[in-house]
Amino acid sequence: MDTLFPFALLCFTSFFTLTNPLGTMPVFLTMTQGMDNEERRHIVKRATIISFLILIVFTFSGQFLFKFFGISTNGFRIAAGFIIFKIGYDMLQARYTNVKLKDEEIRTYANDISITPLSIPMLCGPGAIANGIMMMDTATSWSMKGVLVAVIAFVYLLTYFILKESTRLVDIIGETGNNVMMRLMGLILMVIAVECFVGGVRPILIDIMQSGFPG
Repeated sequence: MDTLFPFALLCFTSFFTLTNPLGTMPVFLTMTQGMDNEERRHIVKRATIISFLILIVFTFSGQFLFKFFGISTNGFRIAAGFIIFKIGYDMLQARYTNVKLKDEEIRTYANDISITPLSIPMLCGPGAIANGIMMMDTATSWSMKGVLVAVIAFVYLLTYFILKESTRLVDIIGETGNNVMMRLMGLILMVIAVECFVGGVRPILIDIMQSGFPG
């Protein structure tokens, strides 16, 4: 129980920040301009369910992919650290480059924006997928794996309610408040990325030192 709560807190912080529903709100409202609340609710519901399923599949199949492609978990942690750090840095600058859409792109996806780009890559991008695989590797017991799945489900449930009420929340938070929160989440994400990077580098350095200095 002592390890479950810190693990759950780390999972929630990282997944909520990577999913970034607060930063997605303005883009979502732009893409759904002219739609009524019922249509928006349907799009958000479908997008969050699809994102949850995709993330769960990658989270549980990550170890198989490692073995299939001969990838080490430490190497993946280092690569994931770079990806998450880049996303955190963009958020720290109050910009989210992956979700900037041109007018013609909005029109193109108007018929099915719940899959692309709302679900992929906005709510379930490479950072979230990398984080899911990494957290599953960290989860050493079935109780930790259960906590991981529960937290992912909770994050997307929270994302559903945030985007569903996006019109009200944008008015309450305002552009300044949204930028402040995005910068704060970006800073947290960069710290998590550094921990991830160090966690991947440390075992490799230890192996190099041990092989270089045989006992």
